[in-house]
Amino acid sequence: MSGVTVTGSTSPCNPEELRSLFLFEHLTPEQLGRLCSSGRIETAEPGPVYAEGDPATCFYVLLEGTVVTSRQVGNDDIEVNRTSMRGVYAGAFQAYLGDRVPQLYTNSLRVTEPSRFFVLAADEFAQIMRDWFPMAVHLLEGLFFGNRTFQQVVSQRERLLALGSLSAGLTHELNNPAAAALRATSALRDRVAGMRHKLKILTGGPYRQSDLDTLISVQERAVERIAKAQDLSPMEASDKEDSVADWLDDHGIRGGWDLAPVFVQAGLDEEWLEQVAAAVDGELLESAVRWLNYTVETELLMNEIEDSTSRVSGLVNAARQYSQLDRAPYQVVDIHELLDSTLQMLAGKIGAEVRVVKEFDHTLPRVPAYPGELNQVWTNLIDNAVSAMDGVGTLTVRTSRDHGRLVVDFLDTGPGVPAEIRQRIFEPFFTTKPVGQGTGLGLDISWRIVVNKHHGDLEVESQPGNTRFRVRLPLTAGTPEAEEATK
Repeated sequence: MSGVTVTGSTSPCNPEELRSLFLFEHLTPEQLGRLCSSGRIETAEPGPVYAEGDPATCFYVLLEGTVVTSRQVGNDDIEVNRTSMRGVYAGAFQAYLGDRVPQLYTNSLRVTEPSRFFVLAADEFAQIMRDWFPMAVHLLEGLFFGNRTFQQVVSQRERLLALGSLSAGLTHELNNPAAAALRATSALRDRVAGMRHKLKILTGGPYRQSDLDTLISVQERAVERIAKAQDLSPMEASDKEDSVADWLDDHGIRGGWDLAPVFVQAGLDEEWLEQVAAAVDGELLESAVRWLNYTVETELLMNEIEDSTSRVSGLVNAARQYSQLDRAPYQVVDIHELLDSTLQMLAGKIGAEVRVVKEFDHTLPRVPAYPGELNQVWTNLIDNAVSAMDGVGTLTVRTSRDHGRLVVDFLDTGPGVPAEIRQRIFEPFFTTKPVGQGTGLGLDISWRIVVNKHHGDLEVESQPGNTRFRVRLPLTAGTPEAEEATK
């Protein structure tokens, strides 16, 4: 609309009507007269008054009626406020800052019934502010630009905190599979060398081709059984190891207690060993069994390397999802993917003594959001929950739908948030942690991301053993065209 007001009519300005508004009640008759001569009274019919992003040309003060302000989120207008309070103002109220900031409407304004406004041109409003309140203008300028600088510094701190959480979690989680793959690779090299040695002994013996074929067939069946091996309880594994070790001892094979665990882990038993014994001569049975043991160990080690590298690959993918690397900052996302990636990244920090329960409603649609910043919200709330429980308890992450919004609940079994500080926990730098622990930024950052950037809600309910942080986000699934545009 380019700032064009949709009006029904104009009428003369009455200074006494302006005086009845809280915004102008302390002005002098001369000041009220200047306002009336500079501005105008307009009646707006139901519909839009101005649109977000248009040049901010007018300052509006509500005299009568109902106004609705909204912000653009993706392809949707999200309602921010609805009021009929006389004197509320909107539009170009930052005009006094001049061209140092973009003079654009920061929201959209519409009326739901015929409504009357006092309307003042932006340049006239700016001049009046400078003429009447020069000191206040300086203070407001300092507040505005100082706050913007502060936000930039805090934003940098936010990114560092997110990077620190990402790096710490990723390093911890990558260390175990990487170390396992390294150990398995070193052991595999030794086993392959031993296999070559045993193969040389076997091929140098008095074997018929049919005997070697049988032995190779046994080897292939052993590999097949490894893939189908079932997990055993410690007691079951111990019993089977005893049986296999006894069989090896009975057949004169030394070190049966060292060989038995490998065979049992692979799902091989005495019946399989009898097939080996039937395939070779007695004097070479030990060499054949040890060669097959190397085969089994080699296969198990390759499985371990595959599992470890798959784990590393999964963690890298989780890190990409968590950090939203190479992705648009705003997109239509599945909240559950964000929660899963954050929980995976923080698994090391959560620890083994915290039971994580996921109660996800997978029927919820994808939502428009800034996923990288929501992951930071999840990180802060999970970190606070784990800290509150002192690393021991139950963390429940639940998603649901509530009155047209998507809800994410974080529940912990910690001691709770005391009632006397519950209203302060979203204040910047407020913390109950000892000096040197925590930053005091987490909940303030989370609140600003959820409320200011996503136009949602963040609230807390707490009692000992049951604390819940609830995040509400606009539940507006993107169209296929919108999803394509964010890829």
